[in-house]
Amino acid sequence: MNNKDSDGECTRTTDGSLERNGHGEHTTPNGIIYRGNWKNDKMNGLGRLEHPSGAVYEGEFKDNMFHGTGTYIFPNGAKYTGQFNENKLEGKGEFTDTQGLEWDGRFHYTAAPGLKLKLEM
Repeated sequence: MNNKDSDGECTRTTDGSLERNGHGEHTTPNGIIYRGNWKNDKMNGLGRLEHPSGAVYEGEFKDNMFHGTGTYIFPNGAKYTGQFNENKLEGKGEFTDTQGLEWDGRFHYTAAPGLKLKLEM
């Protein structure tokens, strides 16, 4: 696909249409940029997704979703590194808040029962 919105590797499907497969870059009309791996015309594998708001996700994708291990930086500078399950924080992870404090524990969507502050001694 060599148009202004996509650049990268493609394959032709049995019906003759082009499908993104391999490594490439895509920019949406509203300014979201994805650089990474594609499979079956979807974000799959390792990649980096940048939003105009300043939010950035870098890590594993599955069928256009954050899925696996990755890092999400929020527009306010807070950061989560850990496990994702279909775009949701799920599993062991670390969260750095806007004050720079590091928290460690298990996450389940927006809840994190038992989250512990990591202290440097």
